[in-house]
Amino acid sequence: MRAQPVSERSDLLAVARRWAGDPASWPVPLRFDPASRWYARLAADDDHEVWALSWLPGQGTDLHDHGGSSGAFLVASGVLTEETVSGGRLRPHLLDAGFGRRFGPRHVHVVTNRHAEPAVSVHVYRPALRRMTRYHLDEGRLRVAEVAEAGVAW
Repeated sequence: MRAQPVSERSDLLAVARRWAGDPASWPVPLRFDPASRWYARLAADDDHEVWALSWLPGQGTDLHDHGGSSGAFLVASGVLTEETVSGGRLRPHLLDAGFGRRFGPRHVHVVTNRHAEPAVSVHVYRPALRRMTRYHLDEGRLRVAEVAEAGVAW
């Protein structure tokens, strides 16, 4: 990939869009795993890291945060549903191919492919993920279920 101006490197959604637009440059081939959601780290530097994820119909994440990292993700193909906690409930947001979102270090969400077609997304985190906390939503409150560490859980 060619060098980008500082403003584009600092916008994590722009970084995700750039990687999503050039899958031929990925250091690993995209694949779909019928047993579980597939993911691979595409790049990492001092500023951020980039991951590709594939989602077959019905695959998704648990309710989780990003261990204090800010980030962005972009749906490269297919449709994903992101649910965020608001007012003690999960609120769905549909993200079609080409759409994404930025999020801060306290963002908690669930992402799922609820559609009939596979989906692919690109995720960028600053700083690199070191841990993720998984939650349960219990009577409108987030309860910690597990803290997963990089190098152990993924």
